[in-house]
Amino acid sequence: MQTISVGTMVRSKTCTPEYIKSLIPYGFECFALFWWQNFNDAGPDKLLKPVQDALKGSNAFISTLTPFGNPMEYDELAEIARKNLYTAIDYAEAYNTDLVTAFTGRVRGKSIPDNIERFKEVWAPLAEYAAKKKVRLAFENCPMSGDWNNGDWNIAFNPDCWELMFEAVPAENVGLQWEPCHQMGQMIDPMPQIRKWGHKFFNIHGKDATVRHDIIRKHGTKGKEIIAWHRFPGFGDSNWTDIISELRLVGYKGTIDIEGWHDPIYRDDWEMTGQVHSLNYLKQCRGGEFIANPVKSALTWN
Repeated sequence: MQTISVGTMVRSKTCTPEYIKSLIPYGFECFALFWWQNFNDAGPDKLLKPVQDALKGSNAFISTLTPFGNPMEYDELAEIARKNLYTAIDYAEAYNTDLVTAFTGRVRGKSIPDNIERFKEVWAPLAEYAAKKKVRLAFENCPMSGDWNNGDWNIAFNPDCWELMFEAVPAENVGLQWEPCHQMGQMIDPMPQIRKWGHKFFNIHGKDATVRHDIIRKHGTKGKEIIAWHRFPGFGDSNWTDIISELRLVGYKGTIDIEGWHDPIYRDDWEMTGQVHSLNYLKQCRGGEFIANPVKSALTWN
């Protein structure tokens, strides 16, 4: 059984190598590099050598390359998003990862079923290109404020969407970047998803939720009140010991990358306090540090 490494997401900027180097002493085991729409002056080419230097002397590694954007639209930003995905696929091996993650994108104002043809048009060739490079693709499961009938950015936010997506693009190297938070925010129990869809989980975001059931009972899910806070693991409703156990039972071999900047309490000056607490909590939930059996024959029943 492979140890599930625990790390954190890092926004890719010119200061990224220094940031990574400052986090390694806290025990972060991997880093998920992400960009928002544009690479600007901190693309995979510019960051490669500095990031490699920052990791040198540690066992930490890069878990994913993630260019966030909307590649399914028809405007200039969508063209940039598609180009960035191909670039990330090209650079994955250099970063010693085989995983590129992203939003699927979405044609604005159209329902999920009406997006599937465009999804296939954009992602089938990307999946084929990635397969030739031995790279896997995974979709974040955030609704990005969208629903079945309307929205922007992403269509990979719940099982009804996944059924249509993976039927349209049934490639083995295409899967999900999953977290319980985005399911809980839709009032979906995340645990059964692991059993059914775990074979498609290529990466886990370490983000939880606190669901405010009293607010839902009083105001419903479509009112002005926030019905679920995004939380660091260890501060939310989920038992991550159970989550990690279920992930292991379905053979999950990826990483858990903490997604910060969302917790309503542990943010701003307290951001790193939340990050490190979450890191240590998740390590404990996976069983603590691996300890090899000293004498295997003495630890068997027969």
